[in-house]
Order: sequence, then C-alpha cells, then structure tokens
Amino acid sequence: MSTAIDAGTATAARRRCGAEEWQARVDLAALYRLVALHGWDDLIFTHLSARVPGPEHHFLINPYGMFFEEITAASLVKVDRDGAVVEDNGYGINPAGFTIHSAIHMARPDAMFVMHLHTDQGVAVAAQAEGLLPLTQYALTVLPVLAYHDYEGVALNLDERERLVRDLGTSTLMLLRNHGTLAVGRTAGEAWLGMFGLERACREQVMALTAGRAGVLLAPEAAQAEVRGLVVRGFAGQAAKLAWPGLLRLLDRRSPGYDA
Repeated sequence: MSTAIDAGTATAARRRCGAEEWQARVDLAALYRLVALHGWDDLIFTHLSARVPGPEHHFLINPYGMFFEEITAASLVKVDRDGAVVEDNGYGINPAGFTIHSAIHMARPDAMFVMHLHTDQGVAVAAQAEGLLPLTQYALTVLPVLAYHDYEGVALNLDERERLVRDLGTSTLMLLRNHGTLAVGRTAGEAWLGMFGLERACREQVMALTAGRAGVLLAPEAAQAEVRGLVVRGFAGQAAKLAWPGLLRLLDRRSPGYDA
C-alpha cells in the first residue's frame, strides 16, 4: 500500500470538505505528527480521532497501515458511527481502534478529539494496582479528571462500548487497565495537553518507583486540594489555547506537510 498523498489528491480533498471539516483534519493530522515527534506512537497501532462538525455523526481516523509521522489532513479516513467508510480515499481503518473512539464520540458531545496511546510508561502505570499516585505536580493536575476502565481484551466487542462510556463518565482522561492511556478534548489542544500531562505523570511515577513504593513521598493533602482547585477552574483549557499555536509552529519546523 502506498502511503503517499499527491498534491492533486490533497487539493481535491480540501475542495470537497467544508472549512470546518478541513480544520478538523488539519488539527487531527497535527496530533498524529506530535505523537510521533514525542515517540509515543506504536508502529501502525493506537488511534486518534476527531468528530466532523455537523449533524451526520461522521468521524475522522487514521488510515490503517500508515505511520503517524506520514499522516496528512487529506489521508485521514471519514467513517460513520459504526466505523463504515463513508468517503473512500483508498484506505481502510482498524475496527478495534474505532470501537473505543466511537463509544466516546457518540456519548460525549464535548469529545471532539479522542486520543488513545500504548506508551511504555502509560501501560506500566495502567498495570499498577494503585493506578496513578499523587507523587508529582503533573499527577495532581491529572487526578481530578482521571477515570479507569478494566481490561477486556482486544477492543473488538461492541458490547464493551457501554461499559467504557460508563467508566469514563464526565472525566477527560482515562487509564485503560493493562492497556494504555486515553484523553478527550473539545479542541485538539485540550486533548493534547491532557494527554501530555497524563503521560508525563506516568513517566515520572515509573521513575520515582525505582526507589520502591515505601521510598516515595506523596504530595500533601493541602497541595492536592490547591491544584485540584486550579483544574476545576479550567486552567487546562486556558493553557491549551496558549500552547496549541506553538505546537503547530513546532510541526512546521520539524514535521511539515501535515496540513496538506
């Protein structure tokens, strides 16, 4: 399978899309490239998705077989709520990936972007009985909006969607037990900042626990309450608005072409 999207195909794709859909495509492609830049990708596995603005319940997801560093706005595949391709661009999708994403998109109108990763540190903490501990500042920003979902095997069973949605509730971050990490956002920037915080918190915990569980220092309760208040007041959304333009500039320098 060729992974190349030529300039003519990209131009035609942009003309077919309305301005809102094209922006969603650019933002989602940017998320894929950022994941690759941070070394969080897993060959052709794991998925990020976006809701296409409008009433049709259409979504965008990665073409199965393409590496994250190759993904562009035009190469993303548009599917319906059941994962059926609604606009053929020559690529298919991984149905296991969309099982998770479709459940969240359909249940949460605010979930415009959904990220799911299998990083070493994310999986490591997801496999720890205590889950994420209040060890670091990043952990404290994550814990107020963090949920958990027990592992049920490879996500091919559509029945799992109901349980996944129930476990997520109103949270924006999740540890999928024995599996990985998940983040949702109203914008690409919000999803990215949430995932960035969760991944950093997991990495820091894995490093700290090299001293053993008895050798780590939990954050004081007062400090936990202080940070929780910042989270409740919407600190993450404000930070995302500031950080996202800079992240796009980073891609323009290090991974150009995502917006084609």
